[in-house]
Amino acid sequence: MHVYARPSGLLQNGHGVASSPPGSPSPRIIRNARSSTGGGGHTRSAARMVHTGSGALSQGPPRTFLQKLTISLLTFFLRRPGVLLLAPFIYFTGMVLYIGGSSMELPRFQPRHIPGSYYRSDEVFRNLWPAMQRADVSTAHGVLAAWEYPKEGMGYRPCLDDLHHGSFEGLPLSNGYILVEANGGLNQQRSTICNAVAVAKLMNATLIIPLFHFNSVWKDPSVFGDIFDEEHFINSLAQQVRILKELPKEVMSRFENISMIQRVKVKAWSLPRYYLETALPLLKQHGVVRFTPFANRLAYDGIPEAIQKLRCFANFEALRFAPPIATIAQLLVKRMAAKSASTNGNYVAIHLRYEQASLADMVAFSRCVYEGDQEEKVRLDNARERGWRGKFNRTGRVQATPEEIRRDGKCPLTPVEVGMMLRGMGFSNTTQIFLAAGKIYNEEESMEPLRRMFPYLETKQTLLSPEEYAPFEGYSSRLAAIDYTVCLHSEVFVTTQGGNFPQIMMGHRRFLNKGHSKTINPDKRSLVKLMDNPKIKWEKFAGHLEEMLRHIDSKGLALRKSLPVLPTQLFQNPKASLYTCPVPECMCSENPNSIETELQDSE
Repeated sequence: MHVYARPSGLLQNGHGVASSPPGSPSPRIIRNARSSTGGGGHTRSAARMVHTGSGALSQGPPRTFLQKLTISLLTFFLRRPGVLLLAPFIYFTGMVLYIGGSSMELPRFQPRHIPGSYYRSDEVFRNLWPAMQRADVSTAHGVLAAWEYPKEGMGYRPCLDDLHHGSFEGLPLSNGYILVEANGGLNQQRSTICNAVAVAKLMNATLIIPLFHFNSVWKDPSVFGDIFDEEHFINSLAQQVRILKELPKEVMSRFENISMIQRVKVKAWSLPRYYLETALPLLKQHGVVRFTPFANRLAYDGIPEAIQKLRCFANFEALRFAPPIATIAQLLVKRMAAKSASTNGNYVAIHLRYEQASLADMVAFSRCVYEGDQEEKVRLDNARERGWRGKFNRTGRVQATPEEIRRDGKCPLTPVEVGMMLRGMGFSNTTQIFLAAGKIYNEEESMEPLRRMFPYLETKQTLLSPEEYAPFEGYSSRLAAIDYTVCLHSEVFVTTQGGNFPQIMMGHRRFLNKGHSKTINPDKRSLVKLMDNPKIKWEKFAGHLEEMLRHIDSKGLALRKSLPVLPTQLFQNPKASLYTCPVPECMCSENPNSIETELQDSE
């Protein structure tokens, strides 16, 4: 008998042996079963047959739907090898299908965090606040030692004395009248006025006191005389340019209204050649022309030296604030100096642009994200729509993300960020601070950390009585003029966001402080990275900011263009306006040789 035909329990060599475990069905048996079966269903049944212990074939348990699907898929892919490239994806999909209804959390792929992308300054403050309180205030330099520069021998002085000479009668015959419209806020209006003086000089024209455009954001109906001292402006420039308060009646009678006067459109940053070759013939033809718009319509380079000096003279000497503004502003300066008696009357002024819709609404305009919740998003979207009427939603407009804007240093600093920056730079909690700002965004909550770090903080409202403040309330340009004066006379000015106010302010402070701006203009790209680590140690944090202050101080003496006695490119800012960097066109060095020596020593 064949060995495989022996029945179970058969004695071999006289001994009983256990039967061997059944093996897997032979492929030949399965193929024979398939070939001997007529229907497809019987074929599949035969394929499911297995060996039993007795040698018989029996049908296994029925397959589930998922098992059938898996076999079908495998058969499909085995017949089409090229599709196996998708095997990893199919495997993952099969696993998800196989586990069916069981819960499975897929891995979440988080984008790589780029330092400085998100606002974490509140967390950083909570971490650093105990260390700030423990810090030895004797190591803080405060206001008195904020600046190493300007040193002896590095001073500059205004050199505009020659503009005071001459007389109105000595001016050549006027070629006609020019009108300009100054738009924007206070300091954009200021630069427009000074450029208008320069163009009137170039064209030998009579300038009519500039008109102020009613801005939909600033919403201030003030005219020139409400903000600036008209009489001083006209008289101080009388030796250089004829200026009248209004167009003579005999000239105005030729037109139904101002809009009928010949309009001259000027490209931005135009050179004198345009005014002499294009605008001047029209002026001589019509007797009067108007330039609108006029902001930034005169270049800073390629201008005769005498015209450059005239622009500086108009800005720094001819433009004074109207007596009501000047009086109340000087009162604030005296009150801040009195409160700063321990530092010889020196105080810090901060221009905070973390403002909401009552003024320019810098928070909404910047498109930065702070709290990051849906409520904030809706609130800021609505503010943008009110102030700029769809400017940010135009079709085809490519916009940077809030994360990119923050990393680029273009987000207004929050009150807590300004406070941490100053404490890290060495200013103690006894420092007297004047805050120049409009209505602060989320004021009650956002200002609390700054007041905790600097309890001796003042504003216009805290320094003035309600009766003193009332005449200026609601007039944004007049309030900005008051802030301007208090900031101008501070020992330290802190700017937190770009704009016309800090640019004009830095130039004016250079004009008064031997060429040094005495301004903390932080590197915000570095600052946002520094404030992105909630676990940073105080020593490291303060060390970075002290080094930043030294760098800022060394750049305080910025030149708009190089001088022969200076090392090449040192402290040069050719992109700055004349009103931001009046050196060297409008200021003279007291000791050029000493300046060169000092600058070489500082390298």
